Amino acid sequence: MASSSSGDGYLSSKKRSSASRSYSPVGQLRNWLELPREVTASIFSLLVATEILKTIRFVCKSWFDICKDPLVWRKIYMYNNGEGVLNMDLDRICREAVNRSCGNLVYVNVEYFGNDGLLKYITNRCGRIKRLRLACCYYLSVEGLIEAIAKLPLLEELDLLLCSFSVVPLEAVGRYCPRLRSLKLNRQCEEWLLDGNAEAIVIAKHMPEIRHLQILGNSMTNMGLQAILDGCPHLESLDLRQCFSLDLEGKLGERCTEQIKYLRLPHESTDDFEFRVCHDD
Repeated sequence: MASSSSGDGYLSSKKRSSASRSYSPVGQLRNWLELPREVTASIFSLLVATEILKTIRFVCKSWFDICKDPLVWRKIYMYNNGEGVLNMDLDRICREAVNRSCGNLVYVNVEYFGNDGLLKYITNRCGRIKRLRLACCYYLSVEGLIEAIAKLPLLEELDLLLCSFSVVPLEAVGRYCPRLRSLKLNRQCEEWLLDGNAEAIVIAKHMPEIRHLQILGNSMTNMGLQAILDGCPHLESLDLRQCFSLDLEGKLGERCTEQIKYLRLPHESTDDFEFRVCHDD
């Protein structure tokens, strides 16, 4: 799955294997057990939670003890890799990881599983989350997402990737998350023709402090884009790829170029996007 090699810091098994065989400048085998405890805990925090709980902690007693450290669980990466792991097992593992964080969780990533009950469990116990990333979470409801968002006043980054939600949760984000600076909102391909101006208007009205916006595959027109540019004066980066209802040949396109420091246009390639999207025209 694409997330396993994303820029969020996940270390692949190949890289870990290579690292374990690395040598010091004097040609001696590096003993990973000699690393300071806090350094090892920081490294473990970059791994997928299922790997830590099912493999890493059983390597030795020292690592078993380190895996109890809440520092390891400040970031939780969880995804269904399609290898036959049941969603109920992933749910259980994720809850255990949350418990181990002791409320110190700041970043949670859930892909291809999860439901309202799991999200409620996470947010009830961890109110200091700064980044929430939900990808292909088809069993989450609008009501469940709103209830969770209301408990995250420190949220700075929100990614809703290929999830089916209306504009209502976006209004809740604006109401409950005044620190939000980054929003990624990507539709499923079959939803591309839905009215995107409603989302653009909500973003413009309720998220004036946002700095980074990815709204890939949206059907908003120039009216929606105009609202975003007017309502979000601090916007630095804007990803409009596959927003094919936009016409940026005139003054609106010129304004985007002048106002936005990092701009991605509708017909630019989506090859670097980690999930399958509609084909470029």
